[in-house]
Amino acid sequence: MVLRSSNRIFIAILLVGYCAMPVSSFEQTGIASWYGGIFHGRLTANGEVYDTYDLTCAHKTLPFGTLLEVKNLKNQKTIQVRVNDRGPFVDDRIIDLSYAAAKALDMIRDGTAKVLISTDENSIPRARFKIQIGAWKDLKMARHHQSRLEKANIIPTASLTSSGITRLTMENIAESDMEGLVVRLESLGYKDLLISQIYN
Repeated sequence: MVLRSSNRIFIAILLVGYCAMPVSSFEQTGIASWYGGIFHGRLTANGEVYDTYDLTCAHKTLPFGTLLEVKNLKNQKTIQVRVNDRGPFVDDRIIDLSYAAAKALDMIRDGTAKVLISTDENSIPRARFKIQIGAWKDLKMARHHQSRLEKANIIPTASLTSSGITRLTMENIAESDMEGLVVRLESLGYKDLLISQIYN
C-alpha cells in the first residue's frame, strides 16, 4: 500500500483505513470461504507464491505474518493459519482460507462456514513503514536536500535509480514514530511524501 501525503490528513487514513494494523488482541466472527485452483502458484499480496496446500489465509487488515486460530463454529474444528494475502473481496466474508486449511475445518463441500478467528499480541507483527521524501534528476539538488535534512537531524537514505533519479527515503519506520516524523518533514517544506508499508 502506498499513500501520497500533501498534508497530515493522511495519518488518519493510514491508521484506520484498509491497511495492516497492529493490535493487542483480535477476535472476529463471520463467514469464511476458501480459494485454490487457478490461484495456486500465483503471487499473494505479500509477494509469496501461493500454495493452496499450505496453512495460509487472506485477511483484509491484519499484518502479513499474523498467526490466526480459526474455529469452525458448526463442528468446533480448529486450525492455525498464517496471513499472507489480502481479501476476501466479498462484503459478508471475513477470511479466505487455503484449500488445506478449509479441508482441516471440513468446509470444502459447503464452500463457506461460520467461523471465529482470533489471535493474541505475540502473533501479530508490528507494522513498519517507508517514506520517500523526494526524488531528483539533478544530483546536486538531491545532495542539497540530503544535507539540509541531515542538519535537521533527519538522516535519509540516498539511492540512485537506473534512470538517473536520486531518491531520498526514510526506511523501516515504526508506526509509533510516523506522525512525528511526517510533521517534522512537513515543517521543513516536504509535503509531497510517499508512504508505503513494509511487508515482511
